[in-house]
Amino acid sequence: MYTARILRRAQKELAALPDETLERLADAIRGLGQDPRPAGCRKLSGRGGWRIRAGDYRVIFEIDDSSQTVTVMHVGHRRSVCR
Repeated sequence: MYTARILRRAQKELAALPDETLERLADAIRGLGQDPRPAGCRKLSGRGGWRIRAGDYRVIFEIDDSSQTVTVMHVGHRRSVCR
């Protein structure tokens, strides 16, 4: 079981989202604690990290297997996150 940490930047991004979207993303982030590499996650090219989809939104995170920690770096709409 991994521990999910959310950076302050990502917390602010989550707080600005509508409630329905926030719930969907919160479920996805909670799921990272159970399985840090769920089906459909992608390794990012060019930067160290991973990405999961939650509708039109993306969660960018890093995995530290040695300390069993998942760190959520960035959350946002796919237009702004995937560019």
